[in-house]
Amino acid sequence: MNASPQSSDHGQDHTSDSRLRVEIHGAVQGVGFRPFVYRLANELALHGWVINDTRGVFIEVEGNADRLEAFLARLPAEAPAVARIVRLTHAWLPLTGFSGFEIRHSDGGGERSVLVLPDLATCPACRAELFDAANRRHRYPFTNCTD
Repeated sequence: MNASPQSSDHGQDHTSDSRLRVEIHGAVQGVGFRPFVYRLANELALHGWVINDTRGVFIEVEGNADRLEAFLARLPAEAPAVARIVRLTHAWLPLTGFSGFEIRHSDGGGERSVLVLPDLATCPACRAELFDAANRRHRYPFTNCTD
């Protein structure tokens, strides 16, 4: 990806649980970024949430500090192919006791600063869904690809 995490470790104790607040700015909406974050957090057994707002994607996640470091490193490295991270910042915070991980509904308030993506070609898998009469997306006119 285009950005690397900005470090703010400040002597983080990697043997205990911690919480991270992550802000990601760039072309990160409408590209499957929140589902990617959800899958990554669950794979690493982390708890918290992810949300879009008018400025980008925001994440609060907690769990084992080593897993949080892995999460932070993998965000830009494994993000959806069409995503473009312009800036990724994070801060270590005290635990709050999240249970599970959720994708929260987008927050539409505030000043808009999200990048608009160009039209993207529909991939072969999406085209196959579009023309497969047995698929629930058969002839769905708003099919878009986030892979």
